[in-house]
Amino acid sequence: MSTDEVLRTMLMYFVLPVWLAAGFADYLCHRAAHIEETSGWRESILHLLQFGEMAIPVLAALFLEITSGVILMMMVFLALHQATAMWDVRYAAARREVAPIEQHIHSALEMLPLTGLLLVVALHWPTFTALIGYGAPDFSLTLKQQPLPVSYIATMLVLTALVEVLPYLEELMRGLRRGRTR
Repeated sequence: MSTDEVLRTMLMYFVLPVWLAAGFADYLCHRAAHIEETSGWRESILHLLQFGEMAIPVLAALFLEITSGVILMMMVFLALHQATAMWDVRYAAARREVAPIEQHIHSALEMLPLTGLLLVVALHWPTFTALIGYGAPDFSLTLKQQPLPVSYIATMLVLTALVEVLPYLEELMRGLRRGRTR
């Protein structure tokens, strides 16, 4: 197996699944903390915002050729995600206890996207270095010439819907319902 194959395998079958598991574990922490009674729907909005900030680069990696523009977009969304994560923890900590287990899960939720980006950069080093003047950057957005297996994409999208989208929408609905009864 080549180094690129190892890096791609780590990205697809370790980083992304562990990241999804950490996101679901964070949801379980929020549920156990009854955030609908403390920080409420506003914290859930921050969680959905963070999800959206990471969904865009992940979808780009799944479907688009990795160009300098895609890497730049991934870096910008990672920075936005980090800023929103700090906003989220500051907001939550002022309204509820953020348990140590949740803090550790947050560490994973911060490091796994960075790890993913670093693996993408390692796989596309000349494309990345073009952003800093070593070559001509390509900012095009084109579909992958060699798409990822449909079964992999379908599995990741279904898992994302089941362990990220639906739980966090449920969390938002709990918060909105609780907000109306106060």
